[in-house]
Amino acid sequence: MGLGRRLYRGEIDVDFVGKWRLWYSLSGILLLISLAGLLINGLNLGVEFRGGSVFSFKAPASVSIEQVRQTFVDEGVHQVIAQTTTGGWRVTTETLPESTMNQVQTAIAKDFDVPTSQVSIQSIGASWGGEVSQKAWVGLGVFMLAIILYLSMAFEPKMAMAAIVALIHDLVITAGIYAWSGFEVTPATLLGFLTILGYSLYDAVVVFDMIKEVTAKLGHTSKQTYSMAANNALNHTLIRSLNTSLVAILPVAAILFIGTTLLGAGTLKDLSLALFVGMIVGTYSSLCVATPLLVTLKEREPKYQAIAKRLASTGGGAKGSKSAAVAKG
Repeated sequence: MGLGRRLYRGEIDVDFVGKWRLWYSLSGILLLISLAGLLINGLNLGVEFRGGSVFSFKAPASVSIEQVRQTFVDEGVHQVIAQTTTGGWRVTTETLPESTMNQVQTAIAKDFDVPTSQVSIQSIGASWGGEVSQKAWVGLGVFMLAIILYLSMAFEPKMAMAAIVALIHDLVITAGIYAWSGFEVTPATLLGFLTILGYSLYDAVVVFDMIKEVTAKLGHTSKQTYSMAANNALNHTLIRSLNTSLVAILPVAAILFIGTTLLGAGTLKDLSLALFVGMIVGTYSSLCVATPLLVTLKEREPKYQAIAKRLASTGGGAKGSKSAAVAKG
């Protein structure tokens, strides 16, 4: 509480902008690891995207995942993904012919002592998944365009550019974690991706609004560079950003770690993992990626370069010289 109170009062000044090399290096490493995961492992697309057959049934509590998989393997099925649900078991496979689906249905009823009528079968074509993917990309494109237009009108184009870079940063890292973890990507996952875009944007807008208010007072006689003013604005919104993130992450963490492990709500992990990772990465990117990038772009403007040079020449711009280095780099 003492640290939070000191941060809120401005008694502690965290130099986020001055440590831009650290943040860029860290983000670069995370992006490389994420891209490596996407290239090496790829995304584990759910049956909704690649097509396949889905079997849903109830079984005694003593039945293990190995027993369920073996039932399918014995019938000649090669790609078997078995998941527990609140209502029993959900098993997805490659697209099977009708005769094989009937054989598997009979084997399930025999091995787990359930009526054949209670073993439901659903066949999903790959074309449907292609339509879902296409609509998701269209939705993402419209969302990005709306962000650019809104931020350009409410703030300025450079803020829009910084926010878009931060959003892409969040998406790539979240997708990379899915690739390395092997979590299945379902339509619920896409909803989670779109949700974290909105969350990350909200966090960036809060920070940018404060930066806009503070830097609007900068003039030729200012005692602060754009970098210093932006860093002060960032520190004033830091507690609000962290509190908002914590309040949002706690229920999502409960769904991810408690719901999926103790309650067996396996279908929720597709959504909760995207939200959990995206919220953490989104908070980081708003503070350590979007703002330093905005400063890098703004410090190239003649007005702010002149302020930085004047303060550096009078010995009052220790941070101002650091900002000038950002602009030149």
